[in-house]
Amino acid sequence: MSSTPGQWPPPREFWTDTLPARTDGMTRPYLFKGIIPPSAANPAAVLEGFAAIRRAHAAGVEITANARVYVGEEHRPDLVDKVLAADAWPQGDFVAWMQEQIGADRFSLVLNTLESVSEPLAAGLGEFVGALIDGWGVPAGGAELVAFVGNYSGTAFGVHEGYENAVLTHQGPGTKDFYCWPAEEYRKLTGGSEPLYGDYTWLLEHGQHFALEPGDALFLPERVFHVGRQDEFSISVAIPLYTFPDAAVARGWIAPDLLENLLASEPDTDAGRPSPMQPLAGGPGELARRLGAVAADAFTAAAERATAAAAQHAHQRWYTVLSNGGWQQTELDLARDEVAAAFAAVALGPGTSVAVRAPYRLIVTGEQAFLRGCETAADPAVLTPDLVERLNAGPTTLPDDPQVLAAIRTLGATGGLSLTTTPEETA
Repeated sequence: MSSTPGQWPPPREFWTDTLPARTDGMTRPYLFKGIIPPSAANPAAVLEGFAAIRRAHAAGVEITANARVYVGEEHRPDLVDKVLAADAWPQGDFVAWMQEQIGADRFSLVLNTLESVSEPLAAGLGEFVGALIDGWGVPAGGAELVAFVGNYSGTAFGVHEGYENAVLTHQGPGTKDFYCWPAEEYRKLTGGSEPLYGDYTWLLEHGQHFALEPGDALFLPERVFHVGRQDEFSISVAIPLYTFPDAAVARGWIAPDLLENLLASEPDTDAGRPSPMQPLAGGPGELARRLGAVAADAFTAAAERATAAAAQHAHQRWYTVLSNGGWQQTELDLARDEVAAAFAAVALGPGTSVAVRAPYRLIVTGEQAFLRGCETAADPAVLTPDLVERLNAGPTTLPDDPQVLAAIRTLGATGGLSLTTTPEETA
């Protein structure tokens, strides 16, 4: 069943009412038919994203987006360089080209962080993610685009567990058969939680089956085991929603920052003074006492500062994700860097018209500006609420104001702005 026919992106009621009702409160898979238009995602756009990864490889540019090659269920990192460095495939003959590169008939190509190399996919599926955030909520770690390209007989990862909520969008051209098992049922059937490889056809009859056709979207709840199978070449793009455990965020980001500051031991400071030599006859007891005292003092101080540190981290994480259109923050973002370089090459002046690029958002909070996942200093008297609203809404003609022009130039370095017209074009 589809969402409201003809509405793209799915309206707010889809997320607040339809999705929870069809998925038993986001706990069961459900296939929504025909809700992703080709304008949002299509096979050509995915292959163009792969071409961008190949272009970066040829230029020696380091990027976060990457390609993985599988033959059957075997991961073949030895084939990646060959696939990335080969001459371009003939138009309309990608499958034969790929088969030639890997020396096999059936293959799987997995592309991670595709939103960082494909502006069309980031914008098109970004509409979907933006509607999801408005109607359902914010994934604190953002979302990612992961493409599965090939004519493989089964997902290269075998029957495996998904650890976060995700939406699998299908672009075709072939049909994908997808099977799902609740975690408890999977453990009863297989005796454990490990992925299942090889011949697992016996398991399929116990799974919930979905036939994905172009334009379909399958909601996959967290902790559901699943596998995709197909006879024909097709492309699917998964959108995992990264809602990391609170403890993992505290362990990975907040605690290290706190302790690094509290235990800084720079030379020429009291904390950086070398410890004394420890008498051999005394054993390790005194050393343990000294280290224990330093650690205890640091943890006591960390506990006192934890609430403020968490608030600062949450503030930055929240606006980073929202300003990035819901996508995860990526350091080596090829598309962002290319857009920023093109914007830097333009001479801004009064009468120039600019706009925030879809699906990104300019957010000014206090003296901070967030755009496309980047943070810069901002003067709220220059980047006024009215100017921010107009930039987010569409093309905005810049005034004869050096401070505004300087602020726009700074924002352009984030890759989040588009130049729509120049003064010469409007003369």
